[in-house]
Amino acid sequence: MSARTTRTRLLAASTLALTAFALTACGNGDGVRDEGPSAGARSSARPSGQEQSSGGGTTAKPAGTGTTTGSANGSKGGATTTGSKGTGTTGSTGSTGSAGKNGSGTRNPACVGANTRTTATVVSRPLNHLLLTVTNKGSKTCDLTGYPMVRFSEAQSVPPVAEETHPQAVVTLAPGESGYAGVLLSAADGSGVHGYTAKTLEVYFGDKGGSARPALPAKGVYIDEKLTVTYWQQDLDTALSY
Repeated sequence: MSARTTRTRLLAASTLALTAFALTACGNGDGVRDEGPSAGARSSARPSGQEQSSGGGTTAKPAGTGTTTGSANGSKGGATTTGSKGTGTTGSTGSTGSAGKNGSGTRNPACVGANTRTTATVVSRPLNHLLLTVTNKGSKTCDLTGYPMVRFSEAQSVPPVAEETHPQAVVTLAPGESGYAGVLLSAADGSGVHGYTAKTLEVYFGDKGGSARPALPAKGVYIDEKLTVTYWQQDLDTALSY
């Protein structure tokens, strides 16, 4: 056998062997395809943010689905907001000023018989009028409230007050200051009835305020049914305007 024939046979044998090996690697003779390593041999590690789907593959998680730990006070995305809202101190809107005229939160003590001096003066104008003057002789400011309750001689009742003379504010007397009230004694045209001459006068300052007894002229004063008084006033002219 020649050398050329021998090489040809060896080449054919090698080709046949390679073909058989390739068939063995691709199949087992039964048509079953080798799928490589089993599912159990796969690596359990997977990229972060992925989970295994029901088909055996992996599904990427959508962004931002991580667990949030933000508190219920308005935090989002896990970031807790700690700054408080509206904690600044605001100024009070209430007023602490006192309600009293003297700024102390309480009224002044009343002007009464014990802390005042009272005089009665017959004036020429207007006609048939008497002027009562009350002066604060104490060391503290006092309030002269209401109107004088006067009693001439032995009268059984006090005369009415002219309501239109009610002052806008309480008459307040500092030490040494005076308040005034006018008294209409009788009708200027002589139309009044039941007139008589009174020689004495008593002025009352309320139920517990005591009284004063200012002197009248020696001849007395003539009064009739028109007898009327005004409220206490801060000035003399207002007291005599009725």
